[in-house]
Amino acid sequence: MVDFLKELNEPQRQAVENTEGPVMVIAGAGSGKTRVLTYRIAYLLSKGVDPFHILSLTFTNKAAREMKERIAQLVGASKAKSLWMGTFHSIFAKILRIEADKLGFPSNFTIYDTDDSKRLLKTIIKEQQLDDKTYNVSYVLGRISNAKNNLISAIDYNEDAEVQSYDIQNRKPKLGLVYSLYQQRLRKASAMDFDDLLFNTNVLLRDFPDVLYKYQLKFHYILVDEYQDTNFSQYLIVRKLAANNENLCVVGDDAQSIYAFRGANIQNILNFKKDYPDNRVFKLEQNYRSTQNIVNAANSVILNNKDQIQKKVWTDNDQGDKIKIVKAASENEEGMWVSNNIFETKMNRQLMNKDFAILYRTNAQSRSMEEALRKLNIPYRIYGGVSFYQRKEVKDLLAYFRLILNHNDEEAFLRVVNFPARGIGKTSLDKLLVTANEKQQPLMAVAANPDAYQLDVGGAVKKRLQEFAMLIKSLSTQINSYNAFEMGKKIAAESSILRHYHQDESPESANRKENIEEMLNGLKDFSELPSDVEGESTMRTLDIFMQDIALMTDTDINKEDPADTDKVSLMTIHSAKGLEFPYIYLVGVEENLFPSQMSLTSRADLEEERRLFYVAVTRAMKHLTISYAETRFRFGQFTICEPSRFLDELAPEFVVNTATHQPGKKQSWPKESFAESRKNFAGTPQEEQSDASRKEHPQDSMFESVAAENLTSGLMVQHQRFGLGKVEAVEGTGENAKATVVFNNFGKKQLLLKFAKLKILS
Repeated sequence: MVDFLKELNEPQRQAVENTEGPVMVIAGAGSGKTRVLTYRIAYLLSKGVDPFHILSLTFTNKAAREMKERIAQLVGASKAKSLWMGTFHSIFAKILRIEADKLGFPSNFTIYDTDDSKRLLKTIIKEQQLDDKTYNVSYVLGRISNAKNNLISAIDYNEDAEVQSYDIQNRKPKLGLVYSLYQQRLRKASAMDFDDLLFNTNVLLRDFPDVLYKYQLKFHYILVDEYQDTNFSQYLIVRKLAANNENLCVVGDDAQSIYAFRGANIQNILNFKKDYPDNRVFKLEQNYRSTQNIVNAANSVILNNKDQIQKKVWTDNDQGDKIKIVKAASENEEGMWVSNNIFETKMNRQLMNKDFAILYRTNAQSRSMEEALRKLNIPYRIYGGVSFYQRKEVKDLLAYFRLILNHNDEEAFLRVVNFPARGIGKTSLDKLLVTANEKQQPLMAVAANPDAYQLDVGGAVKKRLQEFAMLIKSLSTQINSYNAFEMGKKIAAESSILRHYHQDESPESANRKENIEEMLNGLKDFSELPSDVEGESTMRTLDIFMQDIALMTDTDINKEDPADTDKVSLMTIHSAKGLEFPYIYLVGVEENLFPSQMSLTSRADLEEERRLFYVAVTRAMKHLTISYAETRFRFGQFTICEPSRFLDELAPEFVVNTATHQPGKKQSWPKESFAESRKNFAGTPQEEQSDASRKEHPQDSMFESVAAENLTSGLMVQHQRFGLGKVEAVEGTGENAKATVVFNNFGKKQLLLKFAKLKILS
């Protein structure tokens, strides 16, 4: 018997010890999911399994690093070091570098982050003379990303009649062309974007059976964290790799599946039993994080979802305070109430700022919270802001690193060829781009030998381009002679970046210089770490550092000075997943905001919103306050709000209702609003609303659920969010009735009439 197993409860222990065959661990919120994964790997190692035969996939490098450190404490650093443990992207990038030649890539291919991809797409959209408002770069990248995650190549995309029809209807008929050109330019630059790492792994395992067999034999045991967040591409890779012996352990919680907008497919975890009929399921239902009131309240809400794996989360923790519901007259009053309550609670209970977090559905909601916190001088931190590695000066230095490692990296070339300024202007760069595209050559090749490619620029510019190319090539020959820190310092000096910021005495430049120096400090820390390779004293060079940086997630890189962490945390609920705080304020819990109005046309979308609410509630350890506003500015318009349906779904025995104070007026929840709005959602005829409800919610008398027989083609209508529009077609009957409406400002939308609230104008 291994001693560390004594630290586990019985269900955790069973999940750890049953190592053979397909296993699914359903881990409720706060139930010790990471501990089970960690101890399961340590248990395998203690039983003599070779660490090189264990593959553990996570969604953040931070999670993998913490697990590996804990495993090292349990069974020794030498075993932990050799595990194949990391994010999907980092593990499969490693495999792709080993097998790159089979796909026609060099092993040192560049990995483009979102900014790089957007810059490249922006260039392509401009070159094709497309309207950058119609072909919004974020939309285009999202569409391409979604295609790749569903294993739809650029060729498949352009040959799919249904896909082409969709793009034509959305006034983006050239999107397929942009996708094709984007992939061509990536390959020309010897680059892959994040989605390519999974897409190309699938291609590798599909087209090269010997490679698939090699890794099936290598990975005797496969473990997947947060399985509910996997997309189709990730699911397929795992299924292929595990097909040989099926020693697959997936850990997750279907109740916390909240990333459908990124391609996550909850069916992966719901259908695990179908995929592996001889599976065993272990349920971790004891919550170690939250009070009984919080756990029970969360359970009462998630019970309303139809698509779920049944479990009953419970806790031995204290009963705790009831969940407080607060009504505010406006979003600004909501912000004032929350900030005042944080201030008073902190003072009365001798707490730290970091004990508090404010969660919201959308980033835009942070404004009123920030303003109120600033007025009381309460320090705060917004998650999801510009991370260290996304700052301009850091990206500039990283671009030099990338170009030195991969001369074909065109985005890196364009970023630094004239930074610091070398007298290579935009006109010259445009000519360089045109020539390189015509000759089908990398920019670096043309810059290094402009006469050979008939580059039409002046002699002085040619000389500067050649000097730049010579600098890059000279530095690239020295990569293996220095560690990452020494090489980084050399590049920062010889590229003149350091001199550039030293000469500029502005406060902004001083801050940029400090960030460059901090970047070099990071390189020094990295260089002093022991090698990841078992039994070797390999020098940690710049190329190894860049592989790590390219694969960092937001969770990994949103770092802060440890001495400056006592701040209230502000973040979206999506960003809060995996975190916990003693005091949580969940704000803006209103219909059409949370749940989002865009989620009200299908049960699957509404259930995802409910899971998001469940995640928000279960972030709280000791105390949870939920607030909503009666009025709010949204999309530049003053909006009357009603409380979210999710508040009505909280079991009343776990909730206490309060209200913000207005002198001389006693406030309470509207008596009819919850029940009546639920009836409307369920399809109850509008006429059944009480007069009291109509008076209390005047917007309901304007915007109503309209029956199909009352709508005809050509009729003008108004929608709460989309504004004015003309009915184009009506189809279906009863609960399945739909209307196609062309809105003045939002284009064509298809609305499910039992959910859509409309006002008939003419």
